[in-house]
Amino acid sequence: QVQLVESGGGLVQAGGSLRLSCVASGRTVSTYAKGWFRQVPGKEREFVAGISWSGSSTYYADSVKGRFTISINNAENTMYLQMNSLKPEDTAVYYCAASRAAFVPFASVQYDSWGQGTQVTVSS
Repeated sequence: QVQLVESGGGLVQAGGSLRLSCVASGRTVSTYAKGWFRQVPGKEREFVAGISWSGSSTYYADSVKGRFTISINNAENTMYLQMNSLKPEDTAVYYCAASRAAFVPFASVQYDSWGQGTQVTVSS
C-alpha cells in the first residue's frame, strides 16, 4: 500500500516562491508515475505537473509552465514541486498522487494513491 504525505504549503506574496515536498512509502512506490494536482472549492481537481518514475519525463499544465518545476529523488522516495513567480490564482490545496500506469496520466481518476493535501495561499 502506498502512502503519500505532503508538506511545504503556506502563505506567500505574489511573486514569491514555495517548495512542496511529497514523501512516499510503500514497497514499489519508486516505480510509480507521480503527479501534483490542485483544487479550489467548487472546482474539480486539476493537473499541475507530472513526472515519470525515473524522472526522465516531466509534464506541466500550461498555466504553470515556466514557473513550476517537478522533480523526484527516488533514493529518498520524495517528490518536489518548486513553485516560483506565484500568482493569486495559484491559491489552492495541492495534492500529490501516485499512479501504477505505464505513462504519466493527466486525469485524476488514473491515480491510485493520494496525499492529504497542503494549502497554498498567494496574496496579492
